[in-house]
Amino acid sequence: MINEIQSQLKSHCEVMTAIERELAPAIAETVSLLVECFKSGNKLLVMGNGGSAADAQHFAAEIVGRFKLERRALPAISLSTDTSILTAIGNDYGFDRIFSRQVEAHAVAGDVVVGISTSGNSPNVQLALELAVERGCRTVALLGKDGGSIKTVSELSLIVPSNDTPRIQEGHIAIIHIVCDLVEKALFRPAAEKN
Repeated sequence: MINEIQSQLKSHCEVMTAIERELAPAIAETVSLLVECFKSGNKLLVMGNGGSAADAQHFAAEIVGRFKLERRALPAISLSTDTSILTAIGNDYGFDRIFSRQVEAHAVAGDVVVGISTSGNSPNVQLALELAVERGCRTVALLGKDGGSIKTVSELSLIVPSNDTPRIQEGHIAIIHIVCDLVEKALFRPAAEKN
């Protein structure tokens, strides 16, 4: 059992190293998009299914609440959390529309819409990102494997270099934490401390 634990932790570290090597510029670009979004009075909309739904909720919570700094709340909505909305849309329009219908309701030009999908092939995430683009939103996708079909519709695709769903999800939450930290520092840390 110890060998298996060590093997999984080694695999985790290898994915984190690959993220550092391959995705740092895209993570920085994501931070810049969100800083610009919040400075302009816009909001973050974020979505995903299953474990990615939990990551979406976590992301929105860090933005609305706080990450590390005491600061004013920032506007973010997880589209994965309202069971009445999800079941009403799913029942009336089908599961593929559960996020796009909410994008239709909430998104305005200048918002940042983030889709999270370990496979890169979640139809409901893809439809929502496509609509977000049409509405003039900036779009970011946190993906895995080969990026799937979503990588072609999102303005910025951060593809965790792994085929293993748990490692991809660990990569996504690490990226989310880094983004939250850097957005918060960019907007709220005193100028003297930024140098």
